[in-house]
Amino acid sequence: MALSDIDRNLLDRCLVQKPRAWEDFVDRFMGLVVHVTNHSAQCRSIRLTPEDREDLCAEVFLAIIKDDYAVLRHFRRQSSLATYLTVIARRVVVRALIGRKSASRLNQTAPQTVGAGVSSNAEQRVEDREEVERLLEELDGQEADVVRMYHLEGKSYQEISSAVGMPENSVGPTLSRAREKMRRAGGPAAS
Repeated sequence: MALSDIDRNLLDRCLVQKPRAWEDFVDRFMGLVVHVTNHSAQCRSIRLTPEDREDLCAEVFLAIIKDDYAVLRHFRRQSSLATYLTVIARRVVVRALIGRKSASRLNQTAPQTVGAGVSSNAEQRVEDREEVERLLEELDGQEADVVRMYHLEGKSYQEISSAVGMPENSVGPTLSRAREKMRRAGGPAAS
């Protein structure tokens, strides 16, 4: 699809920083960025809060205006602006989600400080792990292995695929089915 005259005009206005150009740009493409953000998170089985979604969308728009609209200046105008922005938004969101996932893994493995809350925190983790183990018993062998590797061991789809001999693109649907079974079997602890 070719670049439309409306988008060409909007792009030119942004690049010369005409009044209201950026606001018009955001109004036009906010829905697209929200959609890409939701889809990217959903594909990685990540549940976003409204605040997370807003933060990720803001990161996309910040990436676009960074270095005097460098992203827009690099646009070759050989496709629609929406197509180009979809690729840009997806890259920014995926990079942010991977960064957040890595940071959360680091927080989970960080040493606990000695204090009054440590024992109750440790007790809660033991109770949660026992509940997860009980729910895993509701799953067949391969589903349980996939859930354990993804949620408890933090393995990627590729690592899980290699370990259980399942195509990588089957890992996500297997996780979804297993989560649904666990929700039915255990209620809120499984979500």
